[in-house]
Amino acid sequence: MEFIISAEPRINDEIRVSKVRLIGPNSEQVGVIATSVALNLAKEANLDLVEVAPNADPPVAKLIDYGKYKYNEKIKQREARRNQSAAEIKEIRFRLKIDEHDFEVKKSHVIRFLQGGDKVKVTIMLRGREQSRPIGGVELLQRLADEVSEYGTIEFYPKHEGRNIFMTLAPKGKKIHAKSEQRRRGADTRADRQARQKARLAAKEKEKAQEAGQAKAAVNEIKSAESSVPAKPTKTAEPKISTKPSVKATPKATKAEVPAKSAAAKPAKSDKPAAPASKSAKPKPAAAAKPAKPAKPAPRAKK
Repeated sequence: MEFIISAEPRINDEIRVSKVRLIGPNSEQVGVIATSVALNLAKEANLDLVEVAPNADPPVAKLIDYGKYKYNEKIKQREARRNQSAAEIKEIRFRLKIDEHDFEVKKSHVIRFLQGGDKVKVTIMLRGREQSRPIGGVELLQRLADEVSEYGTIEFYPKHEGRNIFMTLAPKGKKIHAKSEQRRRGADTRADRQARQKARLAAKEKEKAQEAGQAKAAVNEIKSAESSVPAKPTKTAEPKISTKPSVKATPKATKAEVPAKSAAAKPAKSDKPAAPASKSAKPKPAAAAKPAKPAKPAPRAKK
């Protein structure tokens, strides 16, 4: 049989002891009471009975909201991990015959690492005959340490090992303080950016309000100008008096009356014969027939 040891505290019905020392939700001491009574009090207050000190005699239990309690514990652990960040060791390498500009660039890197709370390991690499005179590398390291003394101190002094010379610089402040300073600067930067955004939005809203006011004023001016112009008098149409005598309107004939009237309007056909033609119109004589042409004689036969 395996026993599982849980890191979570026992709550509500998981508490098997007969009596507990109860602490109220506002950290007030209630006293030693039966576990069943404590459970009833937790149900009435809509809270959980959590065993906070199981090894005490009797065990100590508290009335709290267990979900909210776990959330607060996670926040505390996260903050603790953030503040327990260990310092890292950064490395910068130099040549003995380094140019002045390159030296300044590498020195700026060393300063940035020290400001971030990290240690810096500086290495001088020797080549050829430079190994016979390592004093030049030691002098270069000492110069670097003097120029960055405002940000860090020498933790391990220059040491010659093989072809290289080493020196370690440590920051003056802890990495926790450096990170907190970085977070503070970041918060200030975010606050400035948000303030600038709010100012821009306020300026835009002000411009829109001014434009709306100008448009409204222009509309009012147009309306006032139209109302100030006097209206032209409109001509009233006078009734025309006609000199023609009035004709009474006759009622329209119906469809049955229309064919009867048209038939009465047509004159009746007379039975008299047609009039003879005029004397001047004489009949033309018939054309005489042309005489037929005589037939041609047949040709004689040759002897």
